[in-house]
Amino acid sequence: CVGFVLTALCWGFTNPFIKRGSEGIEKIKKTSWLKQTLAESWFLFTNWKYVLPLAINLSGSAVYYYTLSSADITIAVPITNSLALIFTILAGNILNSF
Repeated sequence: CVGFVLTALCWGFTNPFIKRGSEGIEKIKKTSWLKQTLAESWFLFTNWKYVLPLAINLSGSAVYYYTLSSADITIAVPITNSLALIFTILAGNILNSF
């Protein structure tokens, strides 16, 4: 049960920060698909405001897979996703109040 909550925290609280960290990517305009992809990737992965929440979010995925090894998947998925949604809403409201 602790793994579900930890996963939901990692997923939910980082979503608004990942969104905020990627602001400005829409301004990148390149002439080819490859140049566009490379420029956007460079923008994201050199921006700590994006990379740090992404790393925390991905660590939540590692906790989730570890937790699934000892939990019933029919319970784990709805609990984790429901909590992640609640934490996303909370974090979004907290982030928007600053």
